Amino acid sequence: MIYVDTSVVLAHLLAEDRKPSEAFWSQPLVSSRLTEYETMVRVHALRVSSTHEEPARELLSRLALLELSPLVLGRALDPFTPPVRTLDALHLASIEYLRGRGLEIRLASFDVRLNRAAESLGIPIASV
Repeated sequence: MIYVDTSVVLAHLLAEDRKPSEAFWSQPLVSSRLTEYETMVRVHALRVSSTHEEPARELLSRLALLELSPLVLGRALDPFTPPVRTLDALHLASIEYLRGRGLEIRLASFDVRLNRAAESLGIPIASV
């Protein structure tokens, strides 16, 4: 299963050069509810709601969304090595939560810092 970071969703939605292929979206995908919030906040901040809100919601519907449970939030409060930003801590805590339940998770992200932190935790990086 692939954990999808917000950078991948936004790259696809905003038609960046580095966006994932259509085949990528047909795989089993999971993310944190945080990705929904980050995506929609960015769509609104860019003032493209009229053209991108519906496609964003459709794209997000392809993801199984993990709620930010007390266990996930609690793990995000603990230190990570290397130190990470707040939202990265929430994504990493979500992945660790899923891995703790026996799921084999790879991270799909265009964020170099997040990838580096994930690798330090033994989380494999998926090709996007």
